[in-house]
Amino acid sequence: MPPLLRYPTVDELSARAAALVARHPRRARLRRVGTSRAGTPMWLLSVGHGSRHTLIVAGPHANEPVGGATVLRLAERALADPRLSDAADTTWNLLLSLDPDGSRRNEGWLRGPYTLGHHFRHFFRPGFLEQPEWLPDGAAGAVLPETRCLLDLQDELRPFFQCSLHGVDVGGGFVELTRELPGLPERVARIAARLGIPRELRPYDTLYWPCLGPAVYRIPPPRRGDLAAAITEAAVESTWFHPHRHGTVTAVVEAPMWGVAAVEDASPAPDADAALRTVSRALRHDTRLLEDLLTRVRPSVSGTPDAARMLAPVDDYVLVWPGLADAWDPDVHTTARPLPPLDTARLTTLALSGRRVALRTAGLLHQLVTRAGHDPAGVLPELDRLIDEWCADYRDGHGARWIPVARQAEYQARVVLAAFELAAGSPHPSGPSSQGPCTDSRADSRADPRADRRADSHSGEQGWSSEPAVPMHRE
Repeated sequence: MPPLLRYPTVDELSARAAALVARHPRRARLRRVGTSRAGTPMWLLSVGHGSRHTLIVAGPHANEPVGGATVLRLAERALADPRLSDAADTTWNLLLSLDPDGSRRNEGWLRGPYTLGHHFRHFFRPGFLEQPEWLPDGAAGAVLPETRCLLDLQDELRPFFQCSLHGVDVGGGFVELTRELPGLPERVARIAARLGIPRELRPYDTLYWPCLGPAVYRIPPPRRGDLAAAITEAAVESTWFHPHRHGTVTAVVEAPMWGVAAVEDASPAPDADAALRTVSRALRHDTRLLEDLLTRVRPSVSGTPDAARMLAPVDDYVLVWPGLADAWDPDVHTTARPLPPLDTARLTTLALSGRRVALRTAGLLHQLVTRAGHDPAGVLPELDRLIDEWCADYRDGHGARWIPVARQAEYQARVVLAAFELAAGSPHPSGPSSQGPCTDSRADSRADPRADRRADSHSGEQGWSSEPAVPMHRE
């Protein structure tokens, strides 16, 4: 099977999985495990016949397609390397897409060109309540068929290791764990260095989470919270924690599409308060612009097909903007929950996050007007100007650079395999880590080269070496 040089669509994923099963009928199986709201089949690809199970979930967020390429790569490696399946008494279970309907809505940019402007003008991500990994009303109250499918799989398979494959549009790679896997930060550092992937040392998602090492964080147990906290902090029950009753450790592996080098710059910021004021003011300014555009757009699109579903994430973003701006502004936020120590990496991440919210909103509004076929409020030129301006800020102001799809998938697959190897050798769940803020040790990249080979020995590549599995010149 040739390497994927672009993101696979929903149909291409199932076709490639079926072709793989046809070539390996004794060791690979494909079964339909659910049906989406729009009637799309949900497929589980299984490799091996071991008594222990992994569960790898691709496409949990509709706008993060790298997981589809990654599960195909993982399946091929599990087939090529018996140490990953038969010898490890493990069956690999790979859910091809948790949100196939949402993924279809992103197919306008999946084939390229891979530019920031093209991406955000065709971007779709459902509103919070339609994201299938979250359980705001608990597992018993889950109503989405996609969510029920995943919950049923977790209870059927009782995996010792679960992995959710996510993507970062602009930034760097990082990992979130429901319990500690000692040694993973060092392995992530080596993998990222080999493939030229920046590690996001201070992700916005993990602002207040325990740090287990550079770019690796522990997900706090769920707690009751309002919708804004749920969106910004994952502070609700989720399918990440649901299988804990079975002893499962869950890893959320984030791979970036456009990399920004400064997200792994742990140097002190010269004037953190000034930088925070700039980010907060920019977010408030963008908020006012987009709220005005939303007011003008809403009446003209409210009767068009799918308008409610497209407006839901816009309304979610509008909900969280004021709180974000206040939380980051040193002249506004309270001392009840002070910000963690700020360095260049964290300030860069906050700036990228604020701009992300604005760009996603502008892109969704642009699609709404374009699909309506008319623009009575005359907002399209202004939306085009804002999208171009904000994408230029990512590209020129932050140095965002495209990472080829093959490299994204290779990075994510190697991190999954490293976490799998550690989880498979971990006899007892560890307790909550008491570690505080991360400190980035440059010793990570100077580790014993023999340890490098041991850490990635289960890559499944023939004639494995330190070179990427897909030569960079072919990307």
